[in-house]
Amino acid sequence: MNEKKIKAVVIGGSAGSFSVVIKILKALPKNYKIPIILSMHRLKHVRKGFLEALKLKSNINIVEPDDKEKIRPGVAYVAPANYHMFIELGNTIALSTEDMVNYSRPSIDLTLESAGYVYKDKLVGIILSGANRDGAFGMKKIKDYGGRTIIQKPSDCKVETMPRAAQSVTEIDEVLDTQGIIDMLLKLNK
Repeated sequence: MNEKKIKAVVIGGSAGSFSVVIKILKALPKNYKIPIILSMHRLKHVRKGFLEALKLKSNINIVEPDDKEKIRPGVAYVAPANYHMFIELGNTIALSTEDMVNYSRPSIDLTLESAGYVYKDKLVGIILSGANRDGAFGMKKIKDYGGRTIIQKPSDCKVETMPRAAQSVTEIDEVLDTQGIIDMLLKLNK
């Protein structure tokens, strides 16, 4: 895969993924060019603290997007608590409060599937630690659309259910530990 043509990175995570996301965001340089789309399970009624904690450690701009917000290079977009986050043609974000999927809102599957449809082979999808199967179907869709699929190495996860679920439904291109994911993301920026 020609690394220079990657247009976005989408990351899904749940239980045990917050510390990994912090390490990733801390490692990315201020001039990171590729948008990062984060769909993470979080407490739906807690509106403060999550985004602020990510911002404290990150070198790149992190936002909870508004509906129809344009995706810009070098920004990390975090699905707001209790909203599904879709990527739309035209490089925009759509937010929804439709029914939960896999007992979750945001649904990692919905974010990954929509990003796969929009970016096709110009997308990298990553599944991190988590305690349910959310994200497995989305990774399959990314693979079906020609994107690159990566999971956090199960032995590196606090909870390995999500990466293993993704492995069970589709061929995964790479299985990487946290540092391997960081190294790959840094390489994409060159």
